[in-house]
Amino acid sequence: MINWRLDLRLLAFIELFIGILMLIPTTLAYRYQEADALRGFLIAYLAIAVFCSTSLILTGKPKTKTMYARDGYLVVTLTWMIATAFSAIPLAASGAYVDYSSAYFEVMSGFTTTGATVLPEIESLPKAILFWRSQTNWLGGMGIVVLFVALLPALGVSGTLLVGAESVGPTKDKLTPKIKNTALILWSIYIGFSVLQTILLLLGGLNLYDAVTVTFSTMAAAGFCVKNSSIGTFGSAYVDIVVTLFMLVSGANFALYYKALSGKLSSVLKDGELRVYLGIWAVVSLLAALKLFTSNTYDTFAQSLRYSTFQTASILTTTGFATADYIHWPAFTQVLLFLLFFIGGSAGSAGGGVKVIRIVALFKMGRAQIKHRIHPRGVFQVRVGQTTFREDLLVSIATFFGVYILTGVVGAVVISLSGADPLTSFSASFLFLGNIGIGFGEVGPAGNFAFLPSWIKWFCSFLMLVGRLELFTVYVLFSKHFWKH
Repeated sequence: MINWRLDLRLLAFIELFIGILMLIPTTLAYRYQEADALRGFLIAYLAIAVFCSTSLILTGKPKTKTMYARDGYLVVTLTWMIATAFSAIPLAASGAYVDYSSAYFEVMSGFTTTGATVLPEIESLPKAILFWRSQTNWLGGMGIVVLFVALLPALGVSGTLLVGAESVGPTKDKLTPKIKNTALILWSIYIGFSVLQTILLLLGGLNLYDAVTVTFSTMAAAGFCVKNSSIGTFGSAYVDIVVTLFMLVSGANFALYYKALSGKLSSVLKDGELRVYLGIWAVVSLLAALKLFTSNTYDTFAQSLRYSTFQTASILTTTGFATADYIHWPAFTQVLLFLLFFIGGSAGSAGGGVKVIRIVALFKMGRAQIKHRIHPRGVFQVRVGQTTFREDLLVSIATFFGVYILTGVVGAVVISLSGADPLTSFSASFLFLGNIGIGFGEVGPAGNFAFLPSWIKWFCSFLMLVGRLELFTVYVLFSKHFWKH
């Protein structure tokens, strides 16, 4: 039931594809005359060449190109793990990171769009390394496998199972009959928004290097920045507004943009999840701004609104950028931001977290249960916008949320073994699981994860992967039934 030869062959081609994309930062290393960085990339190329050639020689020509569901889960999970393993080599081999475990953690944080870093000081690193770090954000935003699926027909393999295993959210939007075309549409929209944001940031006074790296992390809802103080370094209200806008763009369902471009704007405006998503951002931003202003945290309401809208968008979309250290904000605003940890972006977006549509469905399930207690014979449907949820999907959503919380709690217990206090442990666990990047306690906007022991960094890398692939794509591999024929 597992086509090992085909799976290994696909992994080799995907890793070869990652190697080709690594040419961009390699060129930068040569241009900026960063010898250590260039050496790191060359070592990575050698490792990739050995892996790909060995894999292709061992597999030969697969007897069949049929993929099963198990192949989809296995290939997607191993793709993210192996891509991270090779992509971390330049970081470690260049000497930019203290050890390989830190480099692996950083790249997993990049690909999963978490944005958590082990770097106490960022700007002193080679520009090529920082660019590759941000590029992993962008590649992971829409999905490594989704990007590669466009090439799969040439290999004679259907990408439906792979996209289904990697895509996030309780529902899957298939925009066209062919999954290849769907992947091309999603990536075209993603690239289009990326180009637009880069242009707007250039108009705001950023140089090309800064504009591109900020765009990489914004559109991926990721959060890596090449500056020590994140977006706050630029000190520009214009940049804050542009980044806030595109964080909201990245946190919405990309299928809606295709519908809008197809002339179905009315159906987009009626989308229930989109309304709730924007509503949460608007309400929390306003409440936080009012508290910041009345507590004299900032001098004017406009200034309070500037910082509250940015930080609310950053955490709601799981981007993890910062323009202020909200650890010093009033407790009320901190609680509001903490609640956003358990929401996340929309299904089908670049954002992580539980997803807005699941939260809405859970609330409506609770309301339906209350009605059922009053009217035991009544039949109550759960609707979000124009979508009616089947009972099996509701069970799936409830199960996901339960396993998500349980995973976060177990993660907090493990992280506490590092000596971290309870707030830091719980915050760190759920920011890894939700791919958020910044939290509370020692891991606030001004903190980092350098204090974690190496073995806990590996565990946190696992949490990030599990969160990005929405739990069950990874957890299914730990079932004995998965490996039985």
